[in-house]
Amino acid sequence: MYKAIRNGIGILLLVAFLCIPFITPVQTYLSIPNQITTFNSNNPISVPAMGRNVKVKSSNSNEVIQAMNSSEFETVANGESNIVYELAGLPIKKVNVDVLEDFKVIPGGQSIGVNLQTLGVLVVGHHLVKTDEGEVSPGEDAEIKVGDTILSINDQEISSMKDVAPFVKEAGEKGESLSVEVKRGKETFTTDLKPYLDKRDNEYRIGLYIRDSAAGIGTMTFYDPKSKKYGALGHVISDMDTRKPIEINDGTIVRSTVKSINKGSNGTPGEKRAEFSAKEGVIGNITENTPFGVFGKLNKQISNGKWNKPMPIALSNEVEEGPAKILTVVEGEKVEEFDVKIINSVPQKYPETKGMIVKITDKELLEKTGGIVQGMSGSPIIQNGKVIGAVTHVFVNDPTSGYGVFIEWMLNEAGIDIYKDQQQAG
Repeated sequence: MYKAIRNGIGILLLVAFLCIPFITPVQTYLSIPNQITTFNSNNPISVPAMGRNVKVKSSNSNEVIQAMNSSEFETVANGESNIVYELAGLPIKKVNVDVLEDFKVIPGGQSIGVNLQTLGVLVVGHHLVKTDEGEVSPGEDAEIKVGDTILSINDQEISSMKDVAPFVKEAGEKGESLSVEVKRGKETFTTDLKPYLDKRDNEYRIGLYIRDSAAGIGTMTFYDPKSKKYGALGHVISDMDTRKPIEINDGTIVRSTVKSINKGSNGTPGEKRAEFSAKEGVIGNITENTPFGVFGKLNKQISNGKWNKPMPIALSNEVEEGPAKILTVVEGEKVEEFDVKIINSVPQKYPETKGMIVKITDKELLEKTGGIVQGMSGSPIIQNGKVIGAVTHVFVNDPTSGYGVFIEWMLNEAGIDIYKDQQQAG
């Protein structure tokens, strides 16, 4: 009997414990963030209200934020502060608040051509050399793999494919091997590579297919008028053969004109077809090719029509699920605005490439493109009058939807520190 009562009480306590998270006041308490980071702008800070018995107030003495009502605060200065929940005069929850100096960028949307010069030369394949003794593969014999980068030959730096041929010819005629410095991932090593005379064309070969440049199209995301720095694409550029990120030595972006669009469908991503000249219409350089896009500085002002004025940015915790807009080009060089919906947004404390799921809802854009297409990567996303991020990838089985990256991380990769004042104060 005693054991049954004890078990019954235990079950009741377990059920009560499991039900606690579903009680409304507890749910509200759990929804209160520990940290809020925002900009010193006209938009108020909103926090959950917990009823009449719980007071919410700011505890700062330096006038960083001021209460507007029981759940909203306005920012009045840059700095650090706290929001405190009190019950019967006792603090039950503290929220740390960082107010940053308001930061604005000019949104992009322009179609751009991207030209990359690789660091050294990139190995993209092997081939056999036909000799009097049979077929050989010098590159494989030297243990050079697809995706490796050749940095130097015989202690001489290699910057393009044309630098390689003279070394190969000279070593072949002397019957010597080349001392080749190779970069693989983060490691470098030296190997001996022997050229062989190919009977088919009577030329010395090393059995490697190499590449020193890459090109493609994308979309400008933002431009900082103060520093002249920009960000575009929202994702890394990889070699089309090796599928590995391209390490760059140099690069440029140029004006691009969209000529036509191949519509996307389930299982087949669409693409923008654009024209650009690698030498004409250069508008900036490329200094970084990272998982968050390509970055550099513009050497001339570019226009996107009526969105040419600086616009505030939103941090990842300020992005809401719901309606938004993107800026992109579907014909010529005209930047247009189209409706999208943020299906899912996860606030991030640390940089990640996938922060949002974006769905195209604009009937005109769906009619023209079928959804997100190649070349649209980097199209800025705007919500509530703020730049919140960029379109990056399309879902292959649903071309109307794809991923987006937060503008916060793209600015960080561009070398723009929006937290600088707070870090110095701290």
